[in-house]
Amino acid sequence: MGIIGWIIIGGLAGWIASKVMKTDESMGVPANIIIGIIGAMLGGFLVTLLGADQGVNGFNLWSFFVALLGSVILLAIVKAIKK
Repeated sequence: MGIIGWIIIGGLAGWIASKVMKTDESMGVPANIIIGIIGAMLGGFLVTLLGADQGVNGFNLWSFFVALLGSVILLAIVKAIKK
């Protein structure tokens, strides 16, 4: 997946994760993209640990789900550290 794909998937996953975790007011588009991309890497690592064949593998629904899962976990960790 190219850099444009990472930005699109990361931006969408980061934005939806920030809505789920109620941190959207404090984040902008660049932060959503960064959270989404780091979340995709974290999610890919976690799902492979749980036995999935692959994590983020292209521009598809599975990759988006993995990125969203990782982004929500990442934001939960960040919120816990800030408290």
